[in-house]
Parts: sequence; structure tokens; C-alpha cells
Amino acid sequence: MATVTLKNIKKIYPFNGDEMKPKKKKKGAPEPEKKVNLQITDKGVVAVQEFNLEIADKEFIVLVGPSGCGKSTTLRMIAGLEEISEGELYIGDRLVNDVAPKDRDTAMVFQNYALYPHMTVYDNMAFALKLRHMPKKEIEAKVHQAAAILDITEYLNRKPKALSGGQRQRVAIGRAIVRDPKVMLMDEPLSNLDAKLRNQMRAEIIKLRERIDTTFIYVTHDQTEAMTLGDRIVIMKDGFIQQIGTPQEVFNHPYNLFVAGFIGAPQMNFLDADLVKVDGKYAVSVGGTTIVLSDDKQERLAANNVEEGPVTMGVRPEHVSLAEGEGIDASVDVHELMGSSIHLHATALGKDVVLILSTMNMTGAEISALTMGAQIKFTFPGSVCHVFDKETGINLEA
Repeated sequence: MATVTLKNIKKIYPFNGDEMKPKKKKKGAPEPEKKVNLQITDKGVVAVQEFNLEIADKEFIVLVGPSGCGKSTTLRMIAGLEEISEGELYIGDRLVNDVAPKDRDTAMVFQNYALYPHMTVYDNMAFALKLRHMPKKEIEAKVHQAAAILDITEYLNRKPKALSGGQRQRVAIGRAIVRDPKVMLMDEPLSNLDAKLRNQMRAEIIKLRERIDTTFIYVTHDQTEAMTLGDRIVIMKDGFIQQIGTPQEVFNHPYNLFVAGFIGAPQMNFLDADLVKVDGKYAVSVGGTTIVLSDDKQERLAANNVEEGPVTMGVRPEHVSLAEGEGIDASVDVHELMGSSIHLHATALGKDVVLILSTMNMTGAEISALTMGAQIKFTFPGSVCHVFDKETGINLEA
């Protein structure tokens, strides 16, 4: 269908005049909190910074990050709903910076469905095709084909108010795919659905991707959606790209502390540690325990000429296990029995840590002993330990 190329894309929201005026402070009022998440220049507030990305034909790209990071703004610039302040946007080989949204051959699915309440499902899906003056029989065929793919054929004569949230979202997706767009844009389409419906619709989007030949660009703040849907994930923060990679790459090799903490649920545990050498090999020393890192980590750290010294060490909750002998001391604060696993929220070395332990080989007495106030020791293998620069937060293996 189409490649999408973003070259040095930047979005600047110009000042309207009031922002530059100093606001009067009331007597005795506390100092206002300074917002430093977005860069402010003499041109205005920079919402998206030097965004560079090449999206392959039929690739499924997910833009993910916290609220306000610039992901939806980037999507809207691709759609033509936001003006591009600087940079170049290509769909295929065509520069589309100044091309109207209707002429970009993209289709967008919004968070709030945006269906016409007075029209039936059929008319909602057919509306854009009628505007193109497409023959009636062709419109009918396209609508019924899309309805069959999305399993909404039986609802074609209903109006949106008679549908559930999941059914309405299917209609919104159907309205987009009848146009056979080169690029499908989806802006947090599942955020208004409950957890069960979100899971079902995630599966539907995966199936849909296999059935239609188009390029997908999907925006979400939910890292589970990003991990399950994307061929590649673009992780954003404060308008900047933090890392681009496959779900496995960003999970196993996070570029920095932000990515490490954002990808994975519960988030990665971080502890203050020292990177040392034991018999010429890199190891982490934390809480009186020394753990030698795996061979692949040794190679990457040696290639970067990493020196010994203080680091921030990260390990995921699912990679931690209880230790009987040597280990890091911790005190259990909260015990959550989740059926096949226990989530322990504990305090270790003055930091909050989470441990996910399988209950498969644990007795009832062992599970009951892990209650609030219980003193435990935990450890982890050197193959799953991440070390980050204390100052920059960058992964020392990067």
C-alpha cells in the first residue's frame, strides 16, 4: 500500500500573546510549579521534537507514551489535522505537508468513535463513499464486505445508540476500512472500553491487520496494547523519541530508565548499586550481594569500555526469586495472591520493589508466611540485570 516517512518533523504551538505576560502573584500564595516537560522557545511551545521515522509498507507501528508526550499530535500531523511546523512528511514518494487531509489517502479511527447518531450503521460506513460519488452497487459491496470482516452485518440497520461500545468501535473501524486507505491511523481506539472488551478488540485488530493490506499507525498510552499489536514500538516522552524497536527489543534492551520503567507491568524495579569487576568480569554489588553478569552483557559492557562505579540497577519483578542463603534483604508491605502467582510489594534498601512469584511449587504454609512485615531475601540471575548510568539514565549496554 504505502510507506510513511517522517523527516525531522517538529510541531510548535505559537504563543497567543498571553503566555509571555508575567502573571501577578497573590500575596502569600505559593510559587507556581514550573512545567519543564515541553520545550518553550521564542516561537512557541514545542510539542514534537525532531521526529524521524521510516514506516515500511504494511507495517504496524505503535506510538506509545504517557499523556502529553506528543504521540497524538504526531498522528494528527500525519492525518493532516495538524499543521507541520518543520520537517517533511512523505506517504509513498509523495510529499504531503501541504496536501489536504481528504487527499492523503489515509483513514482515521478516533477514541470517541465520532459516528453520526442520526444515521444507521450502513449509512455511517457508506458516507465517505457516497461523497466520492461511488456507484451504489460498489458501495453496497464494500460496506457488506467490511461488515463481514468485523462481524457487524446484523447491526447494519441499527443506529449507534442501539450498539454497545465495542460494536460502535467496530463500526468506526469499518467506516475507515471501506475506503481502502493506504494508511490506517488509530488514535487510542480502545481507551473508552472496559478491560474485557479491550482484550477482545485487541484480538479483532490483530485479525483485521491480517485481512487488509494497509499500513497501520496506532497511538496508545497502554503499553500492553503496544507490546501485543506492534511490529515496532516508538516510545515517546516530552515530544522526543526515546527508543524505536520490536516489542522484544524494548523489553529486553531498554535504552534508558524511562523506557525500562514504562515498558512492562508491573514496572521494572530500580535499586542503587555498584558496578564492579570480579576476576575480570563485570558484576553488580547491591545490598551486600554480588551477582556476576551474563556473557552477552559482559561483551556489550566491555565494547563500551564501561568503568566500575555507582549505577542504577534494574530488574523486572518476574525475574526475581526468593533466596534462602545470600540475597538482598526486604520487608513485605503488601501481599497479593493472584492465583497462579503472588505479587509481593516490599521495601529493600529504602526503595519499593515488586516480586512476582509462581505459586506452582509453593505450599499453603509458604504462601501464608509471605504476609505484611515478613522478612525475606531475594536474588536474580545476571542475565536479567540491567545497569544504567547514574547521571544520564542511559543503559550502559546501549
